[in-house]
Amino acid sequence: MTGNTGVVQLTSHDALTGLADIVMPKPVSWVPQTWGWWVLAGVLCVAALGLGIYLARRFTANRYRREALKVCAALDARLDREDQRATALAGLAVLLKRTALSAWPRAEVASLFGHAWIDFLRRQSGHAGIDERMARLLDDAEYRPEVLASLSPQDAHACARAVRLWIESHRVPT
Repeated sequence: MTGNTGVVQLTSHDALTGLADIVMPKPVSWVPQTWGWWVLAGVLCVAALGLGIYLARRFTANRYRREALKVCAALDARLDREDQRATALAGLAVLLKRTALSAWPRAEVASLFGHAWIDFLRRQSGHAGIDERMARLLDDAEYRPEVLASLSPQDAHACARAVRLWIESHRVPT
């Protein structure tokens, strides 16, 4: 028996040495093989570039809006202090005018006051936030500071919310 196992071992050793290594196929390429995929990739690149340019311009165009909202938040924080309420409310009225001047041509906005100013604000925001109380406040802000000082903190914060809503919702024609 020992002789037969030696022969079997020798024969299986010779058989193993004669085998070739396993050859793996080349990996499948991710590069598109037809021109249609190249066209689609080009269209997608152009669309992504266009979207990026649009978003960058929109972000830059709305910079004045972000800055106005920061100033509005700072003025809103001052409304709880009775000694600063009148100046903060006057500041909100000035902020509205500055915001409008940033978005529209100076010749169109700078000369507006009273009812014309209120009508302009309502037209540009679809009446968002500019109710009669807010209209009175804007009309009184420049000429009657004692009215501003007599407002309650709740009314003052309501005015600040209306200003914030107008800043967020006004639409500038393109």
